[in-house]
Amino acid sequence: MRPLPTLLTLALAAAFGGFAATAIREGLQTPAEASPAAAALPLPTTGALPASVGGQPVPSLAPMLQRVTPAVVSVHTKQTVRIRNPFANDPFFRRMFPNIPQERINESLGSGVIIDAKNGYVLTNHHVIEGADEVSVTLADGRTIKADFVGSDPDTDIALMRVQAQNLSAISLADSDALRVGDFVVAVGNPFGIGQTVTSGIVSAVGRSGLRGLGYQNFIQTDASINPGNSGGALVNLNGELIGINTASFNPQGSMAGNIGLGFAIPANLARNIKDQLIANNGVVRRGSLGLESQDVTPQLATGLKLGEPRGALVSRVFAGSAAAAAGLKPGDVILTANGQRVDGRDALRNFEGLQAIGSKIALDVLRDGQPLQLTASLREQAKAVAGGELDARLGGATFAELPERLRQSGFSGVVVESVARGSRAEKNDLRKDDVIVAATSGQFDDLPGFRASFTRAPAQLVLRIVRGNRRGDLQMQ
Repeated sequence: MRPLPTLLTLALAAAFGGFAATAIREGLQTPAEASPAAAALPLPTTGALPASVGGQPVPSLAPMLQRVTPAVVSVHTKQTVRIRNPFANDPFFRRMFPNIPQERINESLGSGVIIDAKNGYVLTNHHVIEGADEVSVTLADGRTIKADFVGSDPDTDIALMRVQAQNLSAISLADSDALRVGDFVVAVGNPFGIGQTVTSGIVSAVGRSGLRGLGYQNFIQTDASINPGNSGGALVNLNGELIGINTASFNPQGSMAGNIGLGFAIPANLARNIKDQLIANNGVVRRGSLGLESQDVTPQLATGLKLGEPRGALVSRVFAGSAAAAAGLKPGDVILTANGQRVDGRDALRNFEGLQAIGSKIALDVLRDGQPLQLTASLREQAKAVAGGELDARLGGATFAELPERLRQSGFSGVVVESVARGSRAEKNDLRKDDVIVAATSGQFDDLPGFRASFTRAPAQLVLRIVRGNRRGDLQMQ
């Protein structure tokens, strides 16, 4: 018998695969990780392939995986949650039921990847360890080790931990920009908490964005399985190099319904950039910004702007002292591409900015008064928060921050109340932590720079339109 063609045999290998992270209901959102108390699973059927066909060895991923799997860990988290008991402060209730617990421990499972054996650095997803009081990792050899938190970036869903142990194995990071649609990929993780599992598939698309609820996006898409518990796990190429961190999947039926062939991973190059910043900046990511506000181009605007199609980001405001101002951008300009990447609208431009480092040189293709123009901007650091007292005395004691990008992807714009000092003027005005400010009588704004700029002149009456939980309302600041 003739030897099987290499491509055919690799395709057969891929047909048996799939990897896993988290699933999403009605759009994209990162769900809770798999519980350690996994539901009873049916007994698997067993089968085996012959070691050779016609005297020729069958291609196998096993040699590569022997190098990769020791570097993939299971991540265990514990979080102490206060139980809401309306009778907890009632003396009679406490006498009658003195032993009712006031707290509970939430536990969850995810996956992680050791990328530096010498320093013990482990990459995972932010949502895997978010809010955890205690994190540990279990190695492929069975050892369980406490993990120390280094830092995380919610907007890209990357977190970095450190473990101290001997004889660690690590995976080297590949250049994910070289990834092509159709490349074979292999994933390793801990789906449903059943233990380390290896699956495979191909790359379905690269550069995916515009997915609701997932922050800054530049995903690798794959047709392989994505299941709860594999978030933070490794996506590798056939050389055993890390090309992505598994993070999300799509399933309209919810996370426990399993995979339908739409899985997403964070590219290794983006993960490397975030990791380097977390190490260099004491666990903090610093992002560059153009310093402008923009809006989508409607069909009516496209006609007036002499655009062949309704696309691009129409600049509506340029902030003084910003990178956009230094580059010569003006209100009315339409940004069509950034570093050669097509810009379809406001969200696409924000997403592009959010993935760039401070000081990055950005080549912009712009349309001004119907004429093409090329400009170059050097991104500057964007402020993460601003004290309310600096804007208006009626906001004293409150701190305002940029909205988490996942909220922007869900359709929100504005700023979030990061903190409110006890006894402050803002607290007396009933402003609360986590309130989302979507409008104000100070002026129009979409983000933190716009909110700041709207207070150039203090309004006689300051009314904030807020979203608090599932409710909207107006709050007058005295």
